[in-house]
Amino acid sequence: MAANAMIAALDARLRVLDEASLTRRRRTVETPCAPRLTIEGRSLLAFCSNDYLGLASHPAVVEALREGASMYGAGSGASHLISGHSRAHVQLEERLAATQAASIPEVRALSFATGYMANLAVLTALGIDADAELFCEALNHASLIDGARLARARVAVYPHSDVEALGAQLAASTAPTKIVVTDSVFSMDGDLAPLAAILALCERHGAWLVVDDAHGFGVLGEQGHGALAHLNLCSPQLVYMGTLGKAAGVAGAFVAAHASVIEWLIQRARPYIYTTAAPPALAHALLASMDIIEGAEGDGRRAHLNTLIARFRAELNVAPWTLGESATAIQPIIIGDNDAALRAGAALSGQGLWVPAIRPPTVAAGTARLRVTLSAAHTDEDVAQLVAALNDLERN
Repeated sequence: MAANAMIAALDARLRVLDEASLTRRRRTVETPCAPRLTIEGRSLLAFCSNDYLGLASHPAVVEALREGASMYGAGSGASHLISGHSRAHVQLEERLAATQAASIPEVRALSFATGYMANLAVLTALGIDADAELFCEALNHASLIDGARLARARVAVYPHSDVEALGAQLAASTAPTKIVVTDSVFSMDGDLAPLAAILALCERHGAWLVVDDAHGFGVLGEQGHGALAHLNLCSPQLVYMGTLGKAAGVAGAFVAAHASVIEWLIQRARPYIYTTAAPPALAHALLASMDIIEGAEGDGRRAHLNTLIARFRAELNVAPWTLGESATAIQPIIIGDNDAALRAGAALSGQGLWVPAIRPPTVAAGTARLRVTLSAAHTDEDVAQLVAALNDLERN
């Protein structure tokens, strides 16, 4: 096929996306991450960030990043297994392992450049054999879906939060290695997986439980230690992934698990072995972030965030649209139609509010939505402004 024909074929497929109101576009943000942003010359009050505790621009974290760059330079220069594993990485991994010590016996932690890489690493390394089987929650994040696709293991999908269906699948499996995989807080719905019941099944059937706590770490549990702490879970069969670019405000991710699991990842996880380590300056900044998350200031920020969530849910009236059942910072307003969701987002933008319209394939067809994310950096007045605008939106 000639180059012109190849390009024309792509253009035709792009037109199909556009006609279905599924085209996405990037917007250029000109100011630091915060509730009030300048986007392409416009000032907007944003409700679309995962900066749940408002740490991305926190002066102490920014200063620690500056200090880390002066101490360690701009980059790591190599993979962790060559010469890129810095003292800052060691200190961060020890600090992160301690956050899960009450939940995972003999715990170690391993840091990654992104949560996506961490999930690919875990699933491809644990599911490295063709006689293993992965049991995946239907609404898992794309990184978990892709990790399952890349693993050699067989894959079974169970319906959203359906513990009974998962139990039947595990009971029927003859795989010597079983791995259950789920988000904790689901990124588009904000609800929490029934982790206690799932862990009980895993212990009964001899399965690993991989928990992606991207939207729980820093926000849930005592000292922000995440979903396992929030639910008082403890088992050596837990494999925990937390991200560091959301509530922690910087970048990266970590996996916490029994020491033998972590050693296996170091030896066999290709996304860990064959990539340059994240800059040590980021790890140094994350140590400052952890000081805030685990301290009194973190407690205050979590309390304020929970107050904002409660106020938003109590005062919102978007019928006939549906507010999802979520007690977390992710508050989805289910509209259904793609065009209607885009119009609602555009109407809010016209009032100086940035709330993204989420459409397939990120969510199922017919469930397009406005995805409101709240932050401890928002004020009561910010949330009141958003609620008033949403309540007054024309429904069509």
